Amino acid sequence: MCGRYVMARSAGDLVAEAEAEADANLELRASWNVAPTSDVPVVLERFVDVPGRGRTQVRQIHVARWGLVPGWAGDASVGVRAFNARSETVLEKPTFREAVLSRRCAVPVDGYYEWKAGPDKARRPFHVSRADGAPIYFAGLYEWWRDPAKAEGDPEMWLLSTSILTVASPPAESAEPALRELAGLHDRLPLPLSRDAMAAWLDPTRRDAGTLVALATAQAYPTAADWVLSEAHPAVGNVRNDGEYLLHPDPAETVPTEDVLF
Repeated sequence: MCGRYVMARSAGDLVAEAEAEADANLELRASWNVAPTSDVPVVLERFVDVPGRGRTQVRQIHVARWGLVPGWAGDASVGVRAFNARSETVLEKPTFREAVLSRRCAVPVDGYYEWKAGPDKARRPFHVSRADGAPIYFAGLYEWWRDPAKAEGDPEMWLLSTSILTVASPPAESAEPALRELAGLHDRLPLPLSRDAMAAWLDPTRRDAGTLVALATAQAYPTAADWVLSEAHPAVGNVRNDGEYLLHPDPAETVPTEDVLF
């Protein structure tokens, strides 16, 4: 599964890396301990009217709440239980089956955390990231939800939310060392997108959701084969703790940080 992650990249860097467009007022809060219900960046493609170009398919970056709230939900609390979606059942579950048809996105992360029991049975956090430091893009879904408590015209009338897909972890007998380590870390893996799979996944003209899920799942392990695991700071278990120090295992290092806006 994916329940905590790192997103500390500046808005400009993310826009350039994702080859996307963003509103000039886009603000991303740097965080080394992103938890469900946080506001997070998502990459999506949609058709917009562009002066001189007509209706054009454009890749954009938006900010969404982590935890999918389907349009039919009575209130936004549904999203607390829908921050992950299993790839095996995403086409069937009422919460996700409409979004996977036409509202697919990618969730960029600098890395994510998972907990593993050590020799003393104590659970230790590990940070998982790409070896080259580039962002990982997880297969995601998004939804727009109309808040019935908000008046027409209220800027907070619509809530954009997202969820991250997961797959079964690699087999323990995998040839690649990184995949063997991931197999021993957790029985679920957030679903990473290769560049090719991401292009197909984001395409709003594609309605063959089953094919797209199968494509993303088929390339998940090769995409994760260059990931690296490193022990993280135990303070990451408390969502109130945040800062780059969480990437390092020294329990004595308790550097306080303030929220950062790029």
